[in-house]
Amino acid sequence: MPATFDPAWPLGAGLVVAQDVLGGVFALNGGHPCEAGRPGGPGEVIYFAPDALGWEALGAGHSAWLSWILSGGFREFYESLRWDGWRNEVSVLNGRQGLSFFPPLWSAEARQDLLATSRRAVPMAELLGLSSDSCRQFDGSDPGFLGAA
Repeated sequence: MPATFDPAWPLGAGLVVAQDVLGGVFALNGGHPCEAGRPGGPGEVIYFAPDALGWEALGAGHSAWLSWILSGGFREFYESLRWDGWRNEVSVLNGRQGLSFFPPLWSAEARQDLLATSRRAVPMAELLGLSSDSCRQFDGSDPGFLGAA
């Protein structure tokens, strides 16, 4: 973001607007998402899913997305990524931490039994870096900037 407001400032590939403790990232698409290899249209909020290692279009702009978050829409969104005791594990994290899973969220083992995974708090930057590295190793794609913490 520019230091002072500039209405002509381009977003580039996009602007990170939120991160979750799983290493998921919500971003606002820039003017040309196809050129950046991202789904959705310009100005649409997209989600980098740590369980799929890729971007997903959410079909909403920032205002609609924020309204969805504030009205509790995320409960269903995260339903398959919650386990017994998740609230207690997440409540002790600070704003710069996320949860690292082993086996990772994108693995068949984690999808079969999320509760059986081991989890530990790690710096968010480490978690995001691991996702980026995994994307590049598996299919050679670069998810782009996932934010910093």
